[in-house]
Amino acid sequence: MTEMIEKLQAAINESNYIVFFGGAGVSTESGIPDFRSQDGLYNQKYKYPPEEIVSHTFLVHKTEEFYEFYKDKMLAPDAEPNAAHYKLAELEKAGKLKAVITQNIDGLHQAAGSKEVLELHGSVLRNYCTNCGKEFSSTAEDVHAGVKYILASDGVPKCDECGGTVRPDVVLYEEGLDNYVISRAIEHISKADMLIIGGTSLVVYPAASFVNYFNGKHLAVLNMASTGRDSQADIVIHDKIGQVLSQITV
Repeated sequence: MTEMIEKLQAAINESNYIVFFGGAGVSTESGIPDFRSQDGLYNQKYKYPPEEIVSHTFLVHKTEEFYEFYKDKMLAPDAEPNAAHYKLAELEKAGKLKAVITQNIDGLHQAAGSKEVLELHGSVLRNYCTNCGKEFSSTAEDVHAGVKYILASDGVPKCDECGGTVRPDVVLYEEGLDNYVISRAIEHISKADMLIIGGTSLVVYPAASFVNYFNGKHLAVLNMASTGRDSQADIVIHDKIGQVLSQITV
């Protein structure tokens, strides 16, 4: 173990209310691209900037092009949880970790076994008809049932009952976060004696601002690149989060 990982292990050992705040970097080791790295979606060339494509306005006015991008770049039904997801679930099962607060929409934390997962930006696994409200989501037999319905559609996915547009329960640009999820996230962070920030550049607001509610003892930042919170953290590791957490024992 390196000195910083030993410090991370010691902090986890002495903490009893750990909260994890994560972003796209948690899922890159599962083969899901992030947004802002050199190879991320925002640095690829499209007819429109990705930030514009994943906006409410674009969904409403250029619906076909929205779904063309969404199906091609935002869905990964074959992705599996990685070491980071599994270690966080293990920490929760041991009673150490109280919540995972994620900006991701892929459902991999739940697939790994985490129970208290607060999805700030929603989930691709939940889909609904914007007209009649019918849900096209996970079933007991297939967690990706809703995703497969979207992918199997020709162009814009339509409701098989009323013909309305089926959209994912994800928070697009110009849309607000769920108030219940916000309050639960802030509650957990304010109670935490250790906050682990992982796989996020902390530049997406308002989500990144929730970190301000942390008043605990240990702040750890695990991210490939530097973040605006590095100077405030007592533990900073610039490496793949799965490789880091896989060295932690519970």
